[in-house]
Order: sequence, then structure tokens, then C-alpha cells
Amino acid sequence: MTRAKSVPETVTLHVPFRAVQRGGRKEMQMPDGAVQPRRTDSALVKALARAFRWKRMLESGEFATIAELAERERIAPSYMTRVLRLSLLAPDIVEAVLDGTQFADLNLKTAMQHFPGEWTAQVSKFNGRDALES
Repeated sequence: MTRAKSVPETVTLHVPFRAVQRGGRKEMQMPDGAVQPRRTDSALVKALARAFRWKRMLESGEFATIAELAERERIAPSYMTRVLRLSLLAPDIVEAVLDGTQFADLNLKTAMQHFPGEWTAQVSKFNGRDALES
């Protein structure tokens, strides 16, 4: 009778990935070429929702100034101003964020930084094509 090979006690599995910061959380990013399902960035979606809500409140005349609205929301006016700028993002970018298909370089941190007013330039910026300009 022949003896079967013994099963090793440990099995080592190597999975190439890198950890990236996304929406305030660490996330695993698969190597180039690997298909990875996209998920919505909840922090960015929440900030966009706030931006459009605050914009609507200011435009409707419910609040006369950003300072007045910021006081009611109990946040700093400077933070509110940065979030309100998100309402100026290109519609294609906003839709991609809501679908979870935005560029990998686009997260809440990068969106809150200065971005161009022209929509086509925004697509270039968040697609990582002008990373040296930031």
C-alpha cells in the first residue's frame, strides 16, 4: 500500500495589492489589470448632498449669507465654503461619484482642494493627468 502525501500545516497565498486612503478609510487596491468592483465613496456622496442642499437654501433666500447658514448648521463658514464649491463640479463627475465609477484620484480630500472652473479641465485634473499642478 502506498502512503498519500501529507497535507502541509501551512499554506501561503500571495495576493498583490496596495493600501490606499479613500474617503477617510484605508482600502485595498488591486494591481493594474485586475477587475475591481467600484463602490460609492460615502463621504464624498454626503459632501455633495450637503453642497447642493446648502446651495439650494442660499439660492431660495432661506438664508441671506453663508455665515448665517453656517451658524445654523453649527459649522465653520470656511468649511461650508469649501463644501459648497463641490456644487460646481461637472455634472458627469457628480454622476460618476453617485454611481461609484469616479476616477481613482477623486476622493473627498482631492475634491475639497482647488479645482478648475471649466468642466473639461476638471475631468483632466481628477483623472490624474495634471498631478504635477496640484
